[in-house]
Amino acid sequence: MTNAVVVGSGPNGLAAALTLAAAGVEVRVLEMADRLGGGTRSSELTLPGLIHDECSAAHPLALDTPFSRRFDLTAHGLKWIWPEVQYAHPLDGGRGAAAWRSVEATADALGGRDGRRWQRLFGPLTDHFDGIAAEIVQPMLHVPRHPLAMGAFGAVSGLPAALLARRWRGDEAQALFAGVAAHAFRPFGSPMSSAVGVTLATAAHRFGWPVAEGGSSAISGAMITLLEQHGARLETGVHITSLDELGAPDIVMLDVAPAAAVDIAGDRMPHRVARGLRRFRHGPGAFKVEFAVEGGVPWTHEPSRLAGTVHVGGSLAEIAAAEKATGAGRMPERPFVLVCQQSVADPTRAKDGVHPLYAYAHVPAGYTGDATGAIEAQLERFAPGFRDRILARHVRSAVAMEEHNVNYVGGDIVTGANDPLQMVFRPRVTAHPYSLGIDGVYICSAATPPGAGAHGMCGFNAANAALKAHGIETAGTPAAPAAGLAVGGW
Repeated sequence: MTNAVVVGSGPNGLAAALTLAAAGVEVRVLEMADRLGGGTRSSELTLPGLIHDECSAAHPLALDTPFSRRFDLTAHGLKWIWPEVQYAHPLDGGRGAAAWRSVEATADALGGRDGRRWQRLFGPLTDHFDGIAAEIVQPMLHVPRHPLAMGAFGAVSGLPAALLARRWRGDEAQALFAGVAAHAFRPFGSPMSSAVGVTLATAAHRFGWPVAEGGSSAISGAMITLLEQHGARLETGVHITSLDELGAPDIVMLDVAPAAAVDIAGDRMPHRVARGLRRFRHGPGAFKVEFAVEGGVPWTHEPSRLAGTVHVGGSLAEIAAAEKATGAGRMPERPFVLVCQQSVADPTRAKDGVHPLYAYAHVPAGYTGDATGAIEAQLERFAPGFRDRILARHVRSAVAMEEHNVNYVGGDIVTGANDPLQMVFRPRVTAHPYSLGIDGVYICSAATPPGAGAHGMCGFNAANAALKAHGIETAGTPAAPAAGLAVGGW
């Protein structure tokens, strides 16, 4: 019987393990931490009974993928819930903008020329998003099945975010796009910096930005349940530093960052592969604060009170300046802050009127300072009285993010810079992104296509590559096109 060892139990490691186990492979999963789940772990971080998501929180791009169609996690404890407003962007003076699942509703709220331009851009992309997403969950080097849709998508995604945002004239529409574009952790003047924003905005209209009921741990929990049904062995507290520690399994899956894969493989890895992986570039970091907030956040922009995700950073110009500084290694005075209000969609997350609030600021890689005050100042700016409602907080700096999860190098929670080269070729320039140049050994982390998120597609793709190499047939997936890409993370 073919056997496999999966090192790392983030959503991609678990997805790889499940894909292998379902194909009849004997699977053993080894996790360094004392809990399974990686970026999908949820914990009581502030007050007893108040559940916070430790990394991944909202999941617009995990709903209809080849992995989710192969494995119905909703039949094993996972339930998706949607907020009324998918994401919002407050501005000074109670102004702001919001995105609904309906393109038309979003355009109507923006109004006038900007509303019509939002409709003209995102209407056709939403209509064809299934075909687009079917292409972008794969490695980029393939013959597209939907060339016309991909051409339309590429024409706008290849633009610098600062340029595409000028398509709209008003502060509200510009800021609404700037907030999703900032998920890329890239300066707005760089090529292809629109790609993440265009993808996420379109996904909001096609699928929404749901949360997992009870916390993101429900995602990994459903995978763990299925793995146990397939007889997989799951072990925690096991730190692997060398392939020699694994014995001689037929397949090895490494859910680790590229540099860690090089270290684990050692001399077995061909020099050219090791050189390519060592060149992998990580992006800026995240400084995360969890709050216990009495009564929720008192946003002056009313739709923000109904939003599952709120982008906090002010105008397009302000966010662009903050992202440019962060990318250059300078801490901005007013950083871009991403806020998730999971209890807006999932009331079970609140307890006795106290709500968990998830917030992280973009900071320079490896930032050693304290951004807590800057995060709170940004929230207080758009929600006066916020500080008075804080009952408890839990702080995890960029350095602590890496200590908590070694894949988040320098606090890089999306596992790799979204620069043009790495958006096309990750983790190295090759037609075989999951291969490590060693028979039976593969990398399946978010450093591989299609990138970060709790969708499991990196692990699914890598595991299928391994099964194909070993001549093992896999069960087919429904023929409908996929819809899912995680580019940027939150």
